[in-house]
Amino acid sequence: MQLRVMTIHDYDKVLKLWKSINGFYIRDVDDSFMGIEKFLSKNPNTNVVTLHNNDVVGSILCGYDGRCAYFYHVCVREDYRHKGVGKSMVEFVIESLKKEGATHINLIAFKDNGIGNLFWRDIGWSIKDSCNLYELILDTNNVRNLVKAKL
Repeated sequence: MQLRVMTIHDYDKVLKLWKSINGFYIRDVDDSFMGIEKFLSKNPNTNVVTLHNNDVVGSILCGYDGRCAYFYHVCVREDYRHKGVGKSMVEFVIESLKKEGATHINLIAFKDNGIGNLFWRDIGWSIKDSCNLYELILDTNNVRNLVKAKL
């Protein structure tokens, strides 16, 4: 397997990965080709993909605003889970963020994402219970769609 910085040329394969994961959320605008292209241009060194046999089997989008980093769309294809792929990607991005000068990372794991929540606890992350997350949708076309993968 190969870990490397994600580029826009990975988009189709990353989107295929996201659409294969049951319960994954994809936004119409943010996760479009143009949305990901914009995100990658603002964060060229902090996003990662894992490839095996030329397929993307894992990905992390990571934005850093100069103060805090945020992980988005952390996922590993089901048949590659429990093999260290997720942990390796997290370590890869953490090293990239250290070079950028980041001091901390936040992420959102939906409460009904049992596998994800277990993963984060297992690798030493803690739940923040000191704040609430609020959202204001500025673009009503940016609908969040739940992936119902064919199992």
